[in-house]
Amino acid sequence: MATTEAAPPRIATTRARREHPPGLGVTWRRDNWWLQPLAVFLGLSAFGVYSTWAALQGVYYSCSTAQQGLNLTCNYLSPFYSPLLGEWWGLSPAVFILWMPLGFRATCYYYRKAYYRAFFLDPPACNVGEAREHSYCGENAMPLKLQNIHRYFLYLAILVLAFLWKDAYEGFLFRSDSGEMAFGVGIGTIVLLANCVFLSFYTLGCHSLRHLIGGRLDSFHGGSCATRHQCWKGVTKLNEHHQLWAWVSLVVVGFTDFYVRMVAMGVFNDLRLF
Repeated sequence: MATTEAAPPRIATTRARREHPPGLGVTWRRDNWWLQPLAVFLGLSAFGVYSTWAALQGVYYSCSTAQQGLNLTCNYLSPFYSPLLGEWWGLSPAVFILWMPLGFRATCYYYRKAYYRAFFLDPPACNVGEAREHSYCGENAMPLKLQNIHRYFLYLAILVLAFLWKDAYEGFLFRSDSGEMAFGVGIGTIVLLANCVFLSFYTLGCHSLRHLIGGRLDSFHGGSCATRHQCWKGVTKLNEHHQLWAWVSLVVVGFTDFYVRMVAMGVFNDLRLF
């Protein structure tokens, strides 16, 4: 009687190949998987170095402040120094401000994935081996449990965003030759306005805000739920591109500080458009 060989265990083989191979960086992938974590590492590192240096300068970078010693007519303020709290104990005002947006970004759902991979190689990428094998337990233990305070940093980030919009409005005010404030538009005005727009896209597209608006509801029908539904759809639309707004807003906020600094130092001549 003829015998037939058993079929190869395709399911087990497929399941095994889906698991991370042992050893850091060991993978079956043939694409350049390392480019993305490398780009994230370089991008976040560059912004971290620049923002730390800029925050410790202790200069307001408002072009209308007397201590600049420059005869400038614009009214721009760097987002790193907003709200302008003043210098206490000889420290830069930015020290009392930047921890709020920094905490918001550090606990952001997207940024967690980004810097877990880029800085901790945990894992470096999908289907790429880690430094050591361990069972995933989520963020249920210290110190990763602190990531759960993201919602509270959201409240602080919205507060800071409100001050930035105030600064953007004041960027439309220019001092005339007679000393009176007049409405105008300069390159810095557009830069400040763009900074607020992209930061709003990023902040208002937050996963926590989306849950606060639309969570714990069985239905959006009836009463105030219809309004909440419209707000939820707006936040969801921004949330679909949360990664994009995270990076664009990061680059723009850094450039805004740089531009205001250069104008305040007299390196750039702010062009008046109107």
